[in-house]
Amino acid sequence: MGPLPSTIYWRRRAVLFCLLAVVAALVVWALTSGGGGGGKGRSAPTGSHTPITSITPGPAPSGTHISGRPGGRDTAPPSGASGGSGTDGGTSSGSTSGSSGSSGTAGSPGSGGSTAGTDGGTGTASDAGATGGSSSGGTQGGIGGTSGAAPLPADSTVPTCDPSRIQLTLTSVSNAYSPGQTPAFQLRAANSGGQTCKIDFGPRSAVFTITATSDNHHVWASDDCPATGSDQLQIPAHSSATFTERWNEKTSSPKCASPKGAQASPATYLVQVRLPGYQAKQVSFVLSAD
Repeated sequence: MGPLPSTIYWRRRAVLFCLLAVVAALVVWALTSGGGGGGKGRSAPTGSHTPITSITPGPAPSGTHISGRPGGRDTAPPSGASGGSGTDGGTSSGSTSGSSGSSGTAGSPGSGGSTAGTDGGTGTASDAGATGGSSSGGTQGGIGGTSGAAPLPADSTVPTCDPSRIQLTLTSVSNAYSPGQTPAFQLRAANSGGQTCKIDFGPRSAVFTITATSDNHHVWASDDCPATGSDQLQIPAHSSATFTERWNEKTSSPKCASPKGAQASPATYLVQVRLPGYQAKQVSFVLSAD
């Protein structure tokens, strides 16, 4: 109520109500159409995304498929093949055949070499029987030695074998030798004790002597004119080692005296080995004419 006519006031009220209604409608419209970006009714613009096409697998390859895992540290070497260097043995190896030349382990060939004896002696190593292998030079006029166990240094602390724990066996590789064949004799030492020990098979200690059975005539001995001295070999506990002597059929005399270097004639001979503390062993053999 005021000094103006009532219609003017009613018009003002109507305009105000209209403005309020417009504002309210705008608010409702803004909430319903522009407020929930990503709502269910919203569609992506055309061309904004490229539909993913399905991938059709190609034809299966023919031939052998490689199914094994690639080689590497975890790849085991094939059986029987030698491994590479490196150590895990550093060198990883399979089974390898030993070369001829020295003793092998209890019947398996090992690797080694040969050493020629001096003044006509031969020292080719080729015996099987014990672990490792070494060769000693021959003596003047006769024999080269082959040990079936690795030689020990002179200052080795390995104890000397107790003869009561060692069983010696002497054999000839062959009963008869034809011309061109080298007589060879094997001295096997079996250790029944529980401790590894050593024996000196040097020519001055393990003395091999060859005599003619017809008249007991001296033909050759390892200590007649030895080219080497000590040859200490290790005999493993509860195992054995084999020492081999080879004779080139040449004669010798004590203290390198003459006659020496003559060719032994076809006949029957006796080889005997004497080792301090042990009972002498002997075996006969024949040098045939053909």
